[in-house]
Amino acid sequence: MGKSLLPPDNGGHDNIEPVDLKKALEDRYLSYALSTIMNRALPDVRDGLKPVHRRIMHAMRLLRLNPDQGFAKCARIVGEVMGKFHPHGDQSIYDALVRLAQDFSMRYPLVDGQGNFGNIDGDNAAAMRYTEARMTDVATELLFGITEDAVDYRPTYNEEDEEPTVLPGAFPNLLANGSSGIAVGMATSVPPHNAAELCDAALHLIDHPDAPVVKLMEFVQGPDFPTGGIIVDSRQSILEAYETGRGGFRVRSRWNQEDQGRGTWVIAVTEIPYGVQKSRLIEKIAELLMARKLPLLEDIRDESAEDIRIVLVPKSRTVDPGLMMESLFKLTELESRFPLNMNVLSRGKVPNVLSLKGVLQEWLDHRREVLVRRSKFRLGEIEKRLEILAGYLIAYLNIDEVIRIIREEDEPKQVMMARWSLTDVQAEAILNMRLRALRKLEEFEIRKEFDALSEEKKQIESLLASVEKQWKTIAWEIQKIRRDFGPEENKELGPRRTQFADAPEHDLTDIAHAMIEKEPVTVVVSEKGWLRAMKGHLTDHSLFGFKEGDGLKLAFHAQTTDKILVFTTGGKFYTIGADRLPGGRGHGEPIRIIVDMENDQDIVTAFVHDPKRKLLLVSHEGNGFVVSEEEVVANTRKGKQVMNVKTPDEATRCLPATGDHVAIVGDNRKMLVFALSEIPEMARGKGVRLQKYKDGGVLDVKTFAMEGGLSWQDSADRTFVRPREELAEWIGNRAAAGRMVPKGFPRTGKFG
Repeated sequence: MGKSLLPPDNGGHDNIEPVDLKKALEDRYLSYALSTIMNRALPDVRDGLKPVHRRIMHAMRLLRLNPDQGFAKCARIVGEVMGKFHPHGDQSIYDALVRLAQDFSMRYPLVDGQGNFGNIDGDNAAAMRYTEARMTDVATELLFGITEDAVDYRPTYNEEDEEPTVLPGAFPNLLANGSSGIAVGMATSVPPHNAAELCDAALHLIDHPDAPVVKLMEFVQGPDFPTGGIIVDSRQSILEAYETGRGGFRVRSRWNQEDQGRGTWVIAVTEIPYGVQKSRLIEKIAELLMARKLPLLEDIRDESAEDIRIVLVPKSRTVDPGLMMESLFKLTELESRFPLNMNVLSRGKVPNVLSLKGVLQEWLDHRREVLVRRSKFRLGEIEKRLEILAGYLIAYLNIDEVIRIIREEDEPKQVMMARWSLTDVQAEAILNMRLRALRKLEEFEIRKEFDALSEEKKQIESLLASVEKQWKTIAWEIQKIRRDFGPEENKELGPRRTQFADAPEHDLTDIAHAMIEKEPVTVVVSEKGWLRAMKGHLTDHSLFGFKEGDGLKLAFHAQTTDKILVFTTGGKFYTIGADRLPGGRGHGEPIRIIVDMENDQDIVTAFVHDPKRKLLLVSHEGNGFVVSEEEVVANTRKGKQVMNVKTPDEATRCLPATGDHVAIVGDNRKMLVFALSEIPEMARGKGVRLQKYKDGGVLDVKTFAMEGGLSWQDSADRTFVRPREELAEWIGNRAAAGRMVPKGFPRTGKFG
């Protein structure tokens, strides 16, 4: 009878189970997080591999793709990995395989690829059916001893097969090749290092287990990226990163100036930071060139072949090459920061952020465990073989009797075991012996092998009994790795590629100017607070157009590299780069869009920043003080509060504090002249009383040099000058009331 098509009778129940949503989500998200952390994103500190890479290595070993064998199609390797060990997408496996073969991604590639495996421009590898691969010498070191019970195995996802939980890892792979990954709630980022330096540090750590990180840094100077570059961090910050396992490294491109004759030159970039795509980098620089953000640079060319060569052409021969490169480092990926976060699976189980010493120590402990397990495995093999050899020797001594028993007895095995007290294994081995092995010579060979194995057994037993001997053996193994991958023997992989240097000191304002094209502009401020920058130095102000009901407040000449300071009635200073002002088309933009200015405030004045000057700030009620212009620059949109004013008072004047005297006129048309030195210099505050009023406030203020006298202009633009003698009755002390203005003073009450 066939299968029933009806569902089984559920006895009247609908089999629905109520589940607490919060608990279900917590449990499921936790199991997902754990699976991502353990089986996907974080490398194991012992072999430096994530599961997908470990499975690729294991599958390539099973396919016998050793460095001295032929290549196999990548599709075959990926199929093997996916079918037996890694039940995920073939593309993700192939991408991992490709990366292991890229010499610009891996400091010590684990896969030797044949075909197109992508390039530093970010182009993809060819499809897996076209490319071929086999293991490199580094991969064989990682796998060395895996057949000798060096590591634990676990069932694969379908329990049809077994896979190693970790590789023996004779090569310090985690630090040598680095790793990066994002898990759930944690990430890892380990830069590549130089294997020879790591081996030296590990050997030192074997001899001095208490060595601090600072001592290990005498061997491991810092990261060693496959793409070279120059690290421009201080030794102190690198040490701090290695001690805590967290930090970062600033990596710059390597460049040199090439003379082109007749005083002209270009810059050739020959190494770029690790992880930066060359084509994307050049695109970005070209975009900045088009946007006129790199005024010192004329052109960029990519002349790379196998090696990298990016040519940068300066605007003119007078450009400072260091300054030009600084501006490029600031704006582009010619300088990038590689983060360090040594968050790895410690002992293969616990995610942990380790120091440089911690990582090396765990690798050494793993090597010792592998050594002990391999030794025990070898000991077991030897004991099995010695048992058989002992049986053979008994057989040779009694060969005629053995032959008689085999010929005549029904149960020769039992008879032999009883006669010479042989074990089952020995009797079986004798029965399976070939006739040709009965030669006279063979007995001599067996004795020789027996003695040699007995000697080896003694050595292994003494090794297992002495921790000191174990570390000596590990040191010998590490020295072999140091020799094979060090700069002396291995000219290609051995020498350090990344160098160290201090970033040259340049003035920050020079660098800022190098990023802005210097052009003359006229800054226009309207009555209602609209700002714009017209191209060129314009003198005819009647050309400016304004919105209806608006007009010109002030206009002044500047360069695009200048900083514009804006002072408001609330006593705040705002700083705006002249290059950030809207262009002259239209009416510009309201200042409140450009900076965060309060609605109840207005612009008092605006001018080009000159750090060497001092300013006199005056409020309507007659308070004031002198401030250095360096102090008032604001670095944020919020501006900088310099003059403290409480409503109804407000800031009304801001003028350069030049000369040695101050003339001040109030709404009451009284004028007072006093020495500028009587006004204190402050960085911030309310200021001091400048002139006393019964009612009203300040109308105008002027600073001047008494030697040249006090001048003012009347409505007909005629200039009047009063020397010291004629000002005698107005000269007094600060905070006096002053006297009525002299004859001929403008009706407006302003100095003009």
